Amino acid sequence: MFSLEIAGADQPAVPPKVAMLDFDGTITVIREGWQTMLLTLFLELLRETPRGKQVSATEIEQAARRGIESNIGKKPIYQCFTLSELIRQFGGTPLSAEQYNEECERRLNKKVLPRMEYLHRGGDPAELMIPGTLPLLSMLKRHRVKLYLVSGTEDDILKSDAKLLGITDYFDGGLFGSLPDPEAFSKAKIVSSILRDNPVRGEELLGIGDGRTETVDVKNVGGFTIGVASDEEKRQGVDAWKREQLLRAGADWIIPDYTDIEHIEQKLFPN
Repeated sequence: MFSLEIAGADQPAVPPKVAMLDFDGTITVIREGWQTMLLTLFLELLRETPRGKQVSATEIEQAARRGIESNIGKKPIYQCFTLSELIRQFGGTPLSAEQYNEECERRLNKKVLPRMEYLHRGGDPAELMIPGTLPLLSMLKRHRVKLYLVSGTEDDILKSDAKLLGITDYFDGGLFGSLPDPEAFSKAKIVSSILRDNPVRGEELLGIGDGRTETVDVKNVGGFTIGVASDEEKRQGVDAWKREQLLRAGADWIIPDYTDIEHIEQKLFPN
């Protein structure tokens, strides 16, 4: 499979001065499996609705995937708002989004907690990161790019995880996770604050992420985007579902990871 797919612009109009990076699936695989877990939950519940008992499995899965894809990169509760609405559309009576969120956390923690215990025991952080992450961060800092880490993961968890992975100091722009009030955080708001707080234009912003939200938000201000279609389970190759989302979102490049760092550097900083 390709290492760098040109889907939009061949390279940035100007070398980036600031960069906004997503966390889960872009830097770390601590929460690998969350999309599969979420899809399984959507399918289980939708199949039990009046409409779900009448339509094909394909139709149910298509509705579930559309709902999940529309919220990737946002605070997890938004997935649960969508799940509640889909159940209602399928003729069912949903529980609250908060109750679904609790169930999502319970299921996901079965995978996440052993990984966190591994890090707390002194395990190698690289084992829980997308291949080439540290060389990527080092390369961007060498070119004096100001880095921001932005995630739909809760703010305190994001900062704790970043510290365990040993990457906090790379992000001189700050680390920004979701807040208790779902309306208080969005990646679009962070993009706006980055451009407001730094002497840069939109075209000097680099966005790196594996989801639609951060890709669209950076493209909307004229920035350049690298879509990371990481296969989090195998930790090599491209995830076809992610790639399709990123292409639709308008990502300029699609990459599986950062192992082709020399090529990435040459194209981002040609001089």
